[in-house]
Amino acid sequence: MTSLILRTATRVLMPLLLLYGLFLLLRGHNAPGGGFAGGLVVAAAYSLNAFAFGIPAARRALLVDPTRLIGTGLLLALLSGALPVLFGKAFLTALWPAPALGLGSPLIFDVGVFCVVIGVVLTMTFTLGEE
Repeated sequence: MTSLILRTATRVLMPLLLLYGLFLLLRGHNAPGGGFAGGLVVAAAYSLNAFAFGIPAARRALLVDPTRLIGTGLLLALLSGALPVLFGKAFLTALWPAPALGLGSPLIFDVGVFCVVIGVVLTMTFTLGEE
């Protein structure tokens, strides 16, 4: 059984960590941050949840299997690289259909990295915690 302080702190910190992870993801192609840093923060939030409430509760809170996140992230990263090829450009060339909004293929790549990092870290954390 974990401490009341840890469970209470987790309830407060989890939404803040998730929001900060999304913030890092969305500002990453213009400033420090990005999919890797944001993914680590989100994975830390779910790891904290696993420490406080147990791995089954953390898996339920995640809503998706971490290994599916790995596959989804890899597909998104590949798609962001292959998309420019369809327009006659080199693989992984940035496409900016809405540059004023910051929407482009680098964001798709960052979301892919974000998913892969969350999936890998949580797969390791959950597997080690269940042993």
